[in-house]
Amino acid sequence: MARISIFGKAENRLRPVWQAAAVDHVIGLTWAPDGSRLAVAAVSGPITVFDAATGKPVHELKGHNFGTTALAWQPTGNLLASAGQDGKVRVWDAAAGSEVKTLDAGASWAEKVIWHPSGQWFATAAGKKAKVWTAAGELVRELPPQAGTVMDLNWRPGTTHLTLLAYGSATTYDPLANADPLRVLAWKGSPLAMAWSPDGKILAHGNQDSTVHFWYYDASRDLQMWGYKTKVRELAWDYTSRYLATGGGPVVCIWDCQAGAKGPEGSKPTMLVGHDEESNLTALAYQHRGFLLASAGLDSKVLLWQPTNRKGAQIGEFDFQGGEASALAWSADDKSLAAGCGTGAVAVFRAG
Repeated sequence: MARISIFGKAENRLRPVWQAAAVDHVIGLTWAPDGSRLAVAAVSGPITVFDAATGKPVHELKGHNFGTTALAWQPTGNLLASAGQDGKVRVWDAAAGSEVKTLDAGASWAEKVIWHPSGQWFATAAGKKAKVWTAAGELVRELPPQAGTVMDLNWRPGTTHLTLLAYGSATTYDPLANADPLRVLAWKGSPLAMAWSPDGKILAHGNQDSTVHFWYYDASRDLQMWGYKTKVRELAWDYTSRYLATGGGPVVCIWDCQAGAKGPEGSKPTMLVGHDEESNLTALAYQHRGFLLASAGLDSKVLLWQPTNRKGAQIGEFDFQGGEASALAWSADDKSLAAGCGTGAVAVFRAG
């Protein structure tokens, strides 16, 4: 198990390896696959690529007029994809610091962009529309308009199937084959964010009505968890697909999806209390191949947890001292954690 560097065990504070500043509120963070660079998107539009070792800016990209909404690094190369409120998706060469392609997302604003793990394709969402593109920016498929705005989208692990989350349903397609839905998981409600378990067996989504819904995809079985303080946007699976961490308030709530024959149904979640009582969570991130969990909140704090450690789950804390801690991202090798803040501050912590 990698340890996060701290100074002063009594204080249990996280020590940044470096700190820097984006133009303003950090809306997204994404690492180069080799961990050598970190791209940071500001809500007003500009994107900065930092040297991950020194924290010095390498490239300043113009981003999007009216603001950037999403940013994702190609898992196997040097391409960055970004979405913005100008209705465009832009592809950047992160090594050269240049724009490669500008694409029409299909609506007046583009909300989401996500790469397939192979790095061969990426998917975008804008309004009720979703599109799939090659890495070179060629359109593969435009999927049928959804009943409402596409709130989230993600690739089902181990497949080339893409799931779209919109009002009333989570619909999965095989966009490389055709535009016909493979499966529609219908539910009367307003989902906000989703996360596939790494083994591809469970789809979880957080909702406007302060609930979390679980779908056992192959079994066509579902269940719902209630009792959250507010709407749930924060979801993170551990790499074993056993534990799902959720937000929806100031407390991290972790469900054990192997608690019994019916998964988490009827079980009590693990509750991680550390953020200020009136400060809701803004982001959650598990390591890709480890058990450390990071949480960010409106209280300016980034907390590190080891939920499987019975001697005490919280192992580190960092306070931006103003503004909300707004974004989190682990490097692919799990050796570095990046955090962004509403003030534009960026901090990187090293595991070792």
